[in-house]
Amino acid sequence: MEPYSMVASFITEAIKTSIYTYEVAPVFILTEEAVLRKMMEVIGWEEGGDGIFNPGGSMSNMYAVNLARFQHCPDVKELGLCGAPRLVIFTSQECHYSISKSAALMGIGTKNVYAVATDDRGKMIPAALEEQIQRAKHEGAVPIMVNATAGTTVLGAFDPIDQIADLCEKHNLWLHVDACWGGAALMSQEHKHLLKGIHRAKSVAWNPHKMLMACLQCSAFLVRDKTNLLQRCHSAQASYLFQEDKFYDVSYDTGDKSVQCSRKPDAFKFWLMWKALGSRELEHRVDRALLMARYLAAEMKKREGFHLVAEPEYANVCFWYIPPSLREIPESPEFWKKLHNVAPVVKERMMKKGSMMIGYQMHGDKANFFRMVVLNPQVSREDMDFVLDEIHNLGQDL
Repeated sequence: MEPYSMVASFITEAIKTSIYTYEVAPVFILTEEAVLRKMMEVIGWEEGGDGIFNPGGSMSNMYAVNLARFQHCPDVKELGLCGAPRLVIFTSQECHYSISKSAALMGIGTKNVYAVATDDRGKMIPAALEEQIQRAKHEGAVPIMVNATAGTTVLGAFDPIDQIADLCEKHNLWLHVDACWGGAALMSQEHKHLLKGIHRAKSVAWNPHKMLMACLQCSAFLVRDKTNLLQRCHSAQASYLFQEDKFYDVSYDTGDKSVQCSRKPDAFKFWLMWKALGSRELEHRVDRALLMARYLAAEMKKREGFHLVAEPEYANVCFWYIPPSLREIPESPEFWKKLHNVAPVVKERMMKKGSMMIGYQMHGDKANFFRMVVLNPQVSREDMDFVLDEIHNLGQDL
């Protein structure tokens, strides 16, 4: 684990404070504000905005859904669902499951989350999004939000944010970018093009505890808004915490814009790491991880029995291992049925041996395949070679 972030974790756990008000945690309140401001700068929000750290990307995506609903139907906060029409959210079929969970939790309903078709690389198709928006309007529903994914969980795909932003502006929809996984690419001059157009989003979820290696949990939700929308949406104005006649600027009492009360000073874990390492080192970490992912994919093409599911765009390398017994069999339903059983057995063997732990899964109608996610900046080419050698050694007799 990242040592500077771990030291920060030790400090916050020892102090054991919560950051709902400035008087309880003044340094951590200011630290969170500084980190959020710097992250907004990286995103490209020159005029700033608002934000909050929270316990994970799922919570960040829930904030986005709630803000989108509040902006379109502010009466819902007081009147509940009876004060709103049927609302619809759009997201790709490759999105994170937290979007549907958010819709269920807030009473929008999972059937009102319209899945937008993706291309063979896993990217949302803008024309398909337009069709779904028109469909919702034709049904008499009210579209409120599009969730674009920057770094999908399985294939590591990046939706075309610029084109999606055009449609959001055309139809007056809240654009949220789930960059929990792919947001790290913003730190890299070489790879930030993957998120081209993210500055046009109204909200962004970004988890430094993923590729940037901050200690769990370290998740930011950022909003391109300077009208206190986050505060107005969630404020309950508890008089025992958020008095308006305190001697200091009460805008630093950030707890009322959170759905939580007690909240850990997670931003400190990212602040200390960023200050100690600098932006250049964080950029190097991203570049290094993606370089190793490309190396792994290139080596697979040289080895018999390894076949990429798709050319990796990010750090997700998805592939099949085809044991010698299946290599001469033509592709057919029987072939894919047999191949489907290979990954689970190899995974079981590597776990029992204790050599590796690599996930596998189905995707659509595709047989089980391995999903190797390269994010640790310390991995080497020798490590990648070991992965391929070990999978072959564990599965060659199948």
